[in-house]
Amino acid sequence: MGWSWILMFFSLFTFMSPSYGYDPLDPNGNIAIKWDVLQWSSSSYDARVSIINYQLYRHIETPGWKLSWTWPGDEVIWDMWGALAHEQGNCSEFKGEQLPYCCEKTPLILDRGPGTPFNKQVANCCRDGLLTSMIQDPSKHGAMFQMNVGTASSNVSDMTMPRNFSLGVPGYTCGDPFQVPPSRFPEEGGRRWTQALMTWNVSCSYSQFLASTAPTCCVSLSAFYNSTIVPCPQCSCGCEGIPGTKCAKPGETPLLLPQGDGQQPDLVRCSRHMCPIRVHWHVKTSYREYWRVKITVTNLNLVKNYSAWNLVVLHPNLQSITQVFSFNYRSLNEHGTINDTGMFWGIQYYNELLLQAGESGNVQTEMLLHKDPGIFTFREGWAFPRKISFNGDQCVMPPPDEYPRLPNIGPSATPPSICIILLLSLSVVVML
Repeated sequence: MGWSWILMFFSLFTFMSPSYGYDPLDPNGNIAIKWDVLQWSSSSYDARVSIINYQLYRHIETPGWKLSWTWPGDEVIWDMWGALAHEQGNCSEFKGEQLPYCCEKTPLILDRGPGTPFNKQVANCCRDGLLTSMIQDPSKHGAMFQMNVGTASSNVSDMTMPRNFSLGVPGYTCGDPFQVPPSRFPEEGGRRWTQALMTWNVSCSYSQFLASTAPTCCVSLSAFYNSTIVPCPQCSCGCEGIPGTKCAKPGETPLLLPQGDGQQPDLVRCSRHMCPIRVHWHVKTSYREYWRVKITVTNLNLVKNYSAWNLVVLHPNLQSITQVFSFNYRSLNEHGTINDTGMFWGIQYYNELLLQAGESGNVQTEMLLHKDPGIFTFREGWAFPRKISFNGDQCVMPPPDEYPRLPNIGPSATPPSICIILLLSLSVVVML
């Protein structure tokens, strides 16, 4: 058990490189909250709130974003379109036939679903809180809702922005709002432009360390020139048998009760690595000028499907990738001439959904790469990736000294043959 703990802590430290909100593969990635004041009166104002995902490969999946903030005073929401407030709150201060839509000091705002009535919709709303990454689907990487805001005193004399913004998604931390030039909106096909009265932005950054105390994926390796299959490092994502760790052994179908938000708690298959996602990299074939790799992504989570999943791979030969057969692919050339990183994701209606653990719980592809003269080699593990991320979270790699190696085809260190011994003996006799 001692070695298991050491390996687990080692894996934690090795995957924490992008844990402080900066990702060198996506240096400008963040989620922005934009607060546009559209109209203003003495009793209320109309605000349009936009949530825009500016990350290249990280996305917001089920159960979606859950935006919240804290009002600085006695503000209330009189009405809302494109989203809904989870709680109305205590509106006892108001008398009359119509009560405010939400009187919560810290309202929790949820996205509406696709079946929302037309009179409660706005543009880019009603996607159940899902946001795609910029690369996978730029048309769905934003969300929007609109609301009418007033106060209990019925007098809005000054505009003070809320504080303590939160997306309600693990791993994201939001800063304070800051005022920017008013947003501009096209009309009449761009022949006329209108603008907001005032605009504030809030920037939210992601940290893998804040999202999870342990990694969520690992990598195994194999090659045609070596019969050894290098498994995921032991205790990559946890250790079986540690108190509080739950997993299901083969053949077990445990009863799972939904959590408070209606979501099933994660449960993985028992394994030496205890990761919900395993990525396998297999060096399959070598041709005269090309070589072929097979990538398999296996879901070991018994209760979760991964929609709009993606992989980010770092390998020097990706600059000469020739063909990808079953995934979409795009190079992530974020540092000028360095072209060693690429993003893979599923093809719509074919393998964009990674199903929960089971017979169909995997997706796979093969890719063909050109052998770059001067750098290509199968020696010293060069054919294996330097880094792999699944859905933006870095996976635990095996130690380099365990990578499959080329067989030793040089002369073996065996004792000299009988002929060589006789020749040496004869030369000694002649010398005497």
